[in-house]
Amino acid sequence: MKARCSAAGFLALALLVIPRVFGQEGQYPFNALTPEGYEVIALEPSGATLSLLALVECPEIEGAQQVAQGQNAKIVSAAGAVLTRFPRHFSFRITATLRKTVVDDPSRSLTTPDDPHRFLMELGFRLKAYDGLNMQPIKPESLELIGMPADVAYDERVIRVNFDVGNRPVTDRFVLEVLSPQGERIARFHFELL
Repeated sequence: MKARCSAAGFLALALLVIPRVFGQEGQYPFNALTPEGYEVIALEPSGATLSLLALVECPEIEGAQQVAQGQNAKIVSAAGAVLTRFPRHFSFRITATLRKTVVDDPSRSLTTPDDPHRFLMELGFRLKAYDGLNMQPIKPESLELIGMPADVAYDERVIRVNFDVGNRPVTDRFVLEVLSPQGERIARFHFELL
């Protein structure tokens, strides 16, 4: 009996073997724009569905890769230099929308006195930096409303939240918390390199 290899089987095999041949162990280069997830929340009593989508913007990590695993893990830039410090400046771009952009049902509900459109305009943001178990809060350096001006009623807002995290080791981890107008945490998005 002759063994046959379909195109899909060959592609699957290549995806398993090629990264190991080049020593990357399945690691792919980082991108300057990295999706960090989404959260879907039902707003009560309005019945509106809020979707929050997060993207990290960090040009300094374009093409960088994690090399090795465990205690030997390190990040190497696209130019081949080992990174020992986390990029000082990066942004989270948060899309807060009342449109049906995510097909998932809400994971939870939130009671708010705010009109849903006003809710979008009054979101808050807080970054937490973790070095092991030690946590340090970091305030946004600036906020930018992208797209529709604030004085135009609209069902979607895109906010760029800019941070200067200072001089931090590459092993640090960051968590952006999105806050309701009342200060309640409604979503978390993570950014880490190692």
